[in-house]
Formats: sequence, structure tokens, C-alpha cells
Amino acid sequence: MLRFILRKLGFACLILWGVATLVFFLFMALPSAEEMLVGQRSDVKTKEAIIRELGLDKSLYQRYLYFLNDLSPISFYADAEGAAQIPGFRISIGGQAILMLKKPWLRTSYQNKKPVADVLMDAFPGTLLLAGAALLFAAVLGIGLGLVAALKAGKIADHLISGISALGISAPSFFAAMLIAWLFGYLWHDYTGLSMTGSMYEVDPLGRGRVLALHNLILPCIALGIRPLSVFVQLTRNNVLEQLSQPYVRTARAKGLTEPRILFTHVLRNALNPVLTAVTGWFASLLAGAFFTEYIFNWKGIGKLTIDALQQSDLPLVMGAVLLSSLLFVLISFVTDIMYKILDPRVSTV
Repeated sequence: MLRFILRKLGFACLILWGVATLVFFLFMALPSAEEMLVGQRSDVKTKEAIIRELGLDKSLYQRYLYFLNDLSPISFYADAEGAAQIPGFRISIGGQAILMLKKPWLRTSYQNKKPVADVLMDAFPGTLLLAGAALLFAAVLGIGLGLVAALKAGKIADHLISGISALGISAPSFFAAMLIAWLFGYLWHDYTGLSMTGSMYEVDPLGRGRVLALHNLILPCIALGIRPLSVFVQLTRNNVLEQLSQPYVRTARAKGLTEPRILFTHVLRNALNPVLTAVTGWFASLLAGAFFTEYIFNWKGIGKLTIDALQQSDLPLVMGAVLLSSLLFVLISFVTDIMYKILDPRVSTV
């Protein structure tokens, strides 16, 4: 088991290193940061100051090493003054050189001058809530509809559920989000009471500060959950039908077990294993892929923050958002692999 965990951890670290390297060199191909920041102040001294502040006067190889050093939780800085703005535990190792224990340093935002990590962590709860709610909505409704379709195989209910799920899989997320926002938030607003846009918190006009507004979660939750819901319907239906044709079901019926007991005690237990695998994978995808849904509904999360940063050419914030999304995806995959190994020791350690 320890060998399995260490192997998976090593793979996860290699993937994160590869993503960080790819992100660095991709963003280095973009226009110079000083041109984006200088704005109307086009004088040479201003540009030179910005270049020195951002370390753009160093070679590409040096900037890459500094980038990896900033991301590492254990970092070495030869100049203590240069690392003064980085929060963490410092260990002096003589002169100006220090060793730091810290969280990954993603620099500061070009626009608001705040640490990128702090900006991302402020937006992350919104994305986590939206992804979790969409996954719960998709899993509960998808498994239920898939079970109904399997039990009514070949009948009108089965064809209707399968047709709707096929439509849900084929519809792009951004199109579904715009359609849902227009129908339920604008056209039928008088009946639903829902708005086209809104975030987790709203400012109370009575002066009580921010108040929780979970009703704003309904439409983006449905829009984001449509595709995984459709996948769960198809997986549940197909797996339940496959299990119902197994010999152990016929044996259970011959022994006199009731249909509900056969279904919920034996069939679903075996049929839901692939569905649970898909649920775990979709959670990582929803966390990393809620960008357009958040932007369309003006839901304040990592996705909307990233698109706003792209429009403002805020490169450190965009890089931080990409790296955070990659970290979440790899971390969830790592935990899923460990859970599989615990639940089924036959899982290969390769």
C-alpha cells in the first residue's frame, strides 16, 4: 500500500511540474508585462522600474528557476530583501540568504496589487459550492432517472429519459447556461422569481451588510449539472440492465427474494460502482470547468475571476487560476486512486 501511494504521489508531482512548466513557457510567449502595465506612462524609467520589479531583466532560464522556487513549499532565496513580501516561516542561513517554508507564492495581481493566492482563495468557496451543488443535483437525479429507465426498458418512459439525456450530453455547457438564464431568469422570471445573474452573497439594502443568497445558485447549478446528469442517467441505466441479466439475479428470484430487495440489496450495489467512478471524475471536471457558467450567471468564483483577469491582462492571476485548477484535478484523482486501492486491494500498483 505504501509503495502504491508513493508511486501515485510521484506521478502527481510529475504532472504538476509538467503543467507548471507548460504554463510558464506559454505565458512567456505573450506580450511583455511591462507593456500591459505601463498604460499611459510610456516613459523609459517607468518601464525599467517595472522590468526590475517583475524580474524581467533576467534570462528565461533564471526566470523559470525563480518561478519553480516560488511555487515550491520549501524555497531558497539568496536575497532576504527580495523575499520580504512573501509570507512564510524564515530560516536564516547566513548573510542575506534564507530558507523559507511557505505556501506557493504566485506573485501579486497586476490590477489590485493583492497576493494572487489570497484573491483565488476568496473566490474558491463560490466555485466549490457551485460544483458541489451541481454534482449533487446531477448524481441524485441522474441515478434516479437511470434506474427508472432501466426498470421501464423499451417503454415510453425509457425512450423519453434516454432521449432527454442524449440531448443533455450533446448540448454545450455555455449554450445550456445561456438558454436557462434567458428562459428561467428573464422570460419566466415572474413565475420563477429567479434572476439571470447573481452570486453567493448580496448586499442587503437595509444596511445589514452581505447576506447569503442561495436562490442565485439554482440556475447555474442546473446549467452546470446537465451534462454530468445525462452521463449518470446512461451509466446507471446500462449497468442496471447488465446486472439484471446476471445469473445471481435469477438465483435470488428462485430463492423467493422480493424484487425491491434484489434491486436495492444486490443489483444497485454492483451497478453503481462505475457510476461512483464517474461522479468522482466529474467533480474534478466541474471544479476546473465552471468558467463560462460562472461568467454567464455572474457567479463570483474562480471561473469568472479568470475571465475578468484575461480581459484585464492580469497574467499572474490567470497563471494562478490555471495552476490551482490543475492542482485540484490532480489532487482529486490522487485521492480517488487511494480510495480504489483501499476498497479493492486487487487494484494494480503499476
